[in-house]
Order: sequence, then structure tokens, then C-alpha cells
Amino acid sequence: MVRHYLDEIDRWKSLIAAFDARIAHLLADHARDMEVLQTIPGIGRLGSEIIIAETGGDMAQFASAHHLASWIGVCPGQNESAGVSKSGRTRPGNANLKRLLGVAAMVAIRNKDSYLEVFFRRLAARRGGKRALVAVMHKLVIAIWHVLHDHEPYRDLGADHFTRRDPERAMRRMLKEANSLGLTIRFDPIPA
Repeated sequence: MVRHYLDEIDRWKSLIAAFDARIAHLLADHARDMEVLQTIPGIGRLGSEIIIAETGGDMAQFASAHHLASWIGVCPGQNESAGVSKSGRTRPGNANLKRLLGVAAMVAIRNKDSYLEVFFRRLAARRGGKRALVAVMHKLVIAIWHVLHDHEPYRDLGADHFTRRDPERAMRRMLKEANSLGLTIRFDPIPA
């Protein structure tokens, strides 16, 4: 009985190896695209193969990154009636890519030194973890479109992106936290 199961496992391994060789042969033309896709956090070799297979690797069919996000189904939902915005669900889209992006987003937010992790943390504090995860998925789709459109590797904005973008806001936040602890802070500029 054990010999039968071991033979069955070997048969499946050989079948998987044959399919992997066939996939590698079909994706040989997209080797550069797969390399630049793997620079995006959370996307590895298998993820880049799925992205190329599902989208075709040609971003000319999508006018912008937001069109790609809409096609995949990770764009924010919009439900407005009489000028009142209500909670909107994400639209149905490509289930394979949506599943892949969910896993990639969870991997990307675990990197404590990245823009995506800081973006997730900031948004999750206000809107909740699930909505923040969908927002990170949306950011990943935008990165995928730009990487495949421009054929350039992904550049992380860095964990201090929001602080560099609005330093006054960061100072106000620090003052508020210090005041809640009963402390005072004085900010003096550093001479150049």
C-alpha cells in the first residue's frame, strides 16, 4: 500500500515537472517582465507567472493602472445616493489575480521598513484591517501596471514617505502624543 502511494506521488511530481517546463517555454518571451515583477514586494516567480498569464503581459490594453485595478476588481466601490456616500463593495473581477494580490499584500505589509507597511498601518487605524488590505492590493496593482508598462523595476517610496511629504503633520502628531503623556516638546531647526 505504501509502495502504491509513493509511486503515485512520483507520478504526480513528474507530471508537475512537465507542466512547469511547458509554462517556462511559453513564458520565455516574458523573461524580462517576470524579473521586474519580482521586484515588487510579495510577488515571486509563481506570482509573476500568474500575472503574465492572466493579463497577457501587455499593458497597452489597459489605458491606466486604474483600468487594470477595475478589471481585477480591487478598485474602491462607489455607492452614492442623493449626494450621500455609502459603503461600497469591491466589484467582481479576476478571481485568480484577486487571490494572488491578497496573498502578496499580506506578505508586503510584513516588511516593517516599507511604504506599503506604513500605508497599511495608517489606513487600518482609521478604516480597519480588511479595507486597508484591499487598499494595499490596489497599490500593488498600480505598481504592477507601472512596472509592466515602463519595464522598470519597482522603487519603494520608503517608510518615511509620509513624514517627508508632510513634516508639519508629523510634528503635530508628536506634540499631541507628548501632551497626552504630560510632556512638552520643543522643535529647534538643525543648522545646515
